[in-house]
Amino acid sequence: MFARSAIATRSAAPAVNAFGQTRNMATLKEIQNRLKSVTNISKITASMKMIASTKTTRAQRAMNVARQYGQVSNDFIKQSDVQKAENAKEIMITVSSDKGLCGGIHSSLSRYSRRYLNDHPETPLVVLGDKGKVQLQRAYPQNIKYSFSQLGSTIPTFDESSSISSMILSDKTIEFDNAKLVYNKFVSAIAFETSEIENFPISQIVEAPNFKAYEVQEEVLENLNEFLFANSMHWALVEGHAAEMAAKRTAMENATKNAGDMIQKLTLQYNRGRQTVITNELIEIITGASAL
Repeated sequence: MFARSAIATRSAAPAVNAFGQTRNMATLKEIQNRLKSVTNISKITASMKMIASTKTTRAQRAMNVARQYGQVSNDFIKQSDVQKAENAKEIMITVSSDKGLCGGIHSSLSRYSRRYLNDHPETPLVVLGDKGKVQLQRAYPQNIKYSFSQLGSTIPTFDESSSISSMILSDKTIEFDNAKLVYNKFVSAIAFETSEIENFPISQIVEAPNFKAYEVQEEVLENLNEFLFANSMHWALVEGHAAEMAAKRTAMENATKNAGDMIQKLTLQYNRGRQTVITNELIEIITGASAL
């Protein structure tokens, strides 16, 4: 009787071990599959980082040129001592893009624009880029007068800036005097700040105290107004593009580092599980040999 119970107990033991071994093998397979997935993601983010680094270098060169022209326009406004007229109507232009995977660069523009629109709810809004449009049209759909897409894939050109500026200036349904361009200012390869460029109409420029020193002919004043507006638009677009590429590079670098840390943890977990399986198999072999 006692012998039969001993035999029954001995025959049930391998079934439990086999179940535990199968479970460990399934867990190891899951870890191995996840390890392969994370490794592939790490390769993709590393490649995207290299591409973003190349684009950042090109965008910085274009930004330096656009910034020089933009600063010349600002110096012209400052030296002319242009003053903002009282009760001047303003329009806000949020300079975003269509691309993502670049951290919170678009969210900062949306927060800045929302704060201004909360204080000035009647201000018309023009959004450049789908990312900014999606975030702003939820709260201010009635303020958006124009939205432009297909921006951010390449370095913006002056022709694109001129086309956008001409479309806004030629629309007589939008009444405004001053234009406030909200964009991301490139500070360094790892930092940016949301800034604004103030654009003044030609009527306020002509009334400036020091404007007569430039001796500008009256027939070119309208062209000057369009050029200053397009120049400011181009500056905001190109500098925002450079800040976006730098933020994308930083985001892909952080993603690659996080993937590397996860690979190390998964590799350690896989090795421990594999060592556990090997140890259990050795114990079963030794136990079986000693039972004989």
